[in-house]
Parts: sequence; C-alpha cells; structure tokens
Amino acid sequence: MESAAVPAAPDPTLHPPLEQLRHLAGELRELLPGVRVGEAQETTKEFDREAFWRRLNEAAVTVSREATTLTVAFSRLPLPSPQETQRFCEQVHAAIKAIIAVYSLFPKDQGITLRKLVRSATLDIVDDMAQLVEALYINPAQSPENLISYNSVWDACHHVPQIPRDNKAAALSVLTKSVDLVKDAHEEMEQAVEECDPYCGLLNDIEEDSSDNHVGEEDILGCPNNRDSYWSEEDQELIIPCLALARASKACLKKIRLSVAENGKKDQVAQLDDIVDISDEISPSVDDLALSIYPPVCPLTVRISSAKLVSVLKKALEITKASHVTPQPEDSWIPLLINAVDHCMNRIKELTQNEVES
Repeated sequence: MESAAVPAAPDPTLHPPLEQLRHLAGELRELLPGVRVGEAQETTKEFDREAFWRRLNEAAVTVSREATTLTVAFSRLPLPSPQETQRFCEQVHAAIKAIIAVYSLFPKDQGITLRKLVRSATLDIVDDMAQLVEALYINPAQSPENLISYNSVWDACHHVPQIPRDNKAAALSVLTKSVDLVKDAHEEMEQAVEECDPYCGLLNDIEEDSSDNHVGEEDILGCPNNRDSYWSEEDQELIIPCLALARASKACLKKIRLSVAENGKKDQVAQLDDIVDISDEISPSVDDLALSIYPPVCPLTVRISSAKLVSVLKKALEITKASHVTPQPEDSWIPLLINAVDHCMNRIKELTQNEVES
C-alpha cells in the first residue's frame, strides 16, 4: 500500500510573508537612485530603435502582470505561504530589474530630451511598484489603498507605449507642457487681479474696531490696518507690466513650439535638446514672478524675478534663432518678442527705481 504524500516542511530560513514584502519594498526603493543618475550603457552596436521600444513595451507588460499577480495573492485570506511569497517577490524584483536594464540601453545620442522621458516613465514604474508592495504589507487583504496603488502601477506601465518615439516628438511634448503651465500661471495672475478688491477687509476691520471703540476718523479715512492682504495703487500699477511679461512668456513658448513643429529635424537632436533645456526654465521663472506680485508686494523682489525671467526668455529666443528651426534668422517674430520683453522690463524698472535707490 502506497504511503500518503507528506507535504514539504516549511523552510525555517524564510521570513514571514509580510516581512518579505517589507524587504522587497526596500530593495525596490534602493534601485531608484541608480535610475535617476545612471548613465547609458556604452556599446559598440548600432542602436536598434524598433528593438528597443519592443523590449521596453514587453518589460512594462511583464511588470503590470506581476503587479496583478501580487495584488490578487495578497488581497484575500489566507495570505500566501512564505515559499509562495518568495516566488512572488523574486518575480517582481526580476521584472523591475529587467525594465531598468532596458532603459539603461537608451543612448544619449538619440536625444537627452527623449531619454529623460524614458527615464521618467521608468522611475514612475519602479516607484509605483514600491508603493504597491508597501501598501500590501501595511494593509494585507482587500483595502482601497491597495487598489489605488495597483492602478498607479497599471497606469505607469500602460503609459510606456505613449512615450514619443523620437527626439523631435519628445521636444514637442515637453514644450507643449511648458506652454500649458505658463498659460495656467498667466490665467491665475489675471484672475487674482480681476477678483482683487484693493480695500478687501477694510469694512470688516472698521466694524471690529468700532465695536471696541478703538477706531478714529483717521483710521476710517486713511489706509486699512491689514496692509499685507491687499494691493495698493502702486502695487496695481506695477502688476500691469508683470502681467504683460507673463503674456509675452506664453507667446515666446508658443512660437518656439511652432518653429520646432514646422522646421524641427529629427536628426538635429543636440539643437532640439538645447531649445528644450532653456525653455524648461521659463515656466518656473513665470511662477516666481507670479508669487512675487501677491501681497504684501516687495517691489525689489518683483524686479529681481522679472529680470530673471527676461534673461531666460532672451536666451531661449537667441538659442532658437541660432538653430535650424529658424531657417530665416531675420524672421520678424523674434525681434518683436525681444522688444516686447524689453518694454515690460523697462517699465518694471521705472516703477521700482525708488526701491533700488533707497
């Protein structure tokens, strides 16, 4: 008579399932710095663009599949055994290492802008997978947080096929994002000005002070006490050229993007990268200017923020003018925009000159 099969004894060296997940999350986190600063692997082989994108897509699909398997396994009780957990963790770790290895094969000479987009997509996948693993060991079994984390991994993996396939397309993608950011900042500035009551809070201050019999005729007829929460007439006058400068920034970016779209060449990767690099500085500079005009306004800060933005805009226009995307450097739109930017800056200097001299 055949003896009944005896189940294999559990391996005493294996950690409990949740402890293995915690360890895996830490390992994935340790991979992130290498992706952020890692250099492309040098190779003597000619870069095969189609093979690279195929491998990257396949690697992303594998990560997505492993995320699904892991989430399903830890979304119900009983939890997987230590042996099963070890296999799940090894598969997740291998999938993440594989997509990082594919990214590292993308050479810089294909375009820094495009490589940054591939790196960003890879970082999102690694980071989101680490968050999913953390969510699973913190909240095992079904939990809304687990589903949210799983969806983040799924979205990051399915974004990979949408990455631009050449540096010109990548440049247009980044420039479009910059245009949208500057447009939003300009609209917020305009909305703030439209909604602003220069004496906002004055009546409330008077009513509160009157109830305590501490308000006099000079307080009512003079400036309100809450100076830090409204724009003075001088502030509002200074804001006008600041708004015009933000509007000129948006126009500059839109014209640069149009020039790249109409005249950009896929093989001129270095020039496209230079245009994107300097254009990337415009949106943060507009944000700094926008922040500087909110009360309490410091005219000197406004002047400094404006000067920084003007410097970036002029450099972006000059780099664009000297590149292949401007086949006729004498094209009138660049000098016109430079003149518009200078006009705004000169007006800001006039209105803040007293601050400089004091």
